[in-house]
Amino acid sequence: MRKILAKQFFNRPSVKVAKDLLGKYLVRRSPVGGGKKEIALVITEVEAYEGFRDKASHAHRGKTARNKIMFGEAGQIYVYFTYGIHWMLNIVTGKKDYPAAVLIRGAGEIKGPARLTKFLKIDKKLNTKPLGKKAGLWIEDRGLKISARAIKKTPRIGVEFAGKFWARKPYRFLIQED
Repeated sequence: MRKILAKQFFNRPSVKVAKDLLGKYLVRRSPVGGGKKEIALVITEVEAYEGFRDKASHAHRGKTARNKIMFGEAGQIYVYFTYGIHWMLNIVTGKKDYPAAVLIRGAGEIKGPARLTKFLKIDKKLNTKPLGKKAGLWIEDRGLKISARAIKKTPRIGVEFAGKFWARKPYRFLIQED
């Protein structure tokens, strides 16, 4: 079973979407060589960013040129540049005009959001596009079930600037290794 996740899947609170993305497949069609090769990796680690009040979110201080995509339709790709060297892949979640997204932190054997985008050749060209075959990036449900016991919840990484309350929110989800 290979079912591409539709906009409805993402049109929910980011924390729910984040947990439900574990075990789904991130699929990338190669942007080189005619685009026929596909790479599919099981999503193993994510972080949720939820709305205006979330001080760790790019949208906390309002809409900007960088984050305006977070205010868009669910299921759109939000790719941003950080530290002047890394691209980060996020998927917009929730209702339009409510800024929320899920950062994809790891998939397959790749741990770390910058390593993932580098491996999959993801950059600003995908920013603002809807997930799907036309964009060359989508997420599939292939029937892999992750038990609640196998999901570990922790605080997000690198958000100490958001203050203790938001930095400690258990909005990072990962599949525990055996």
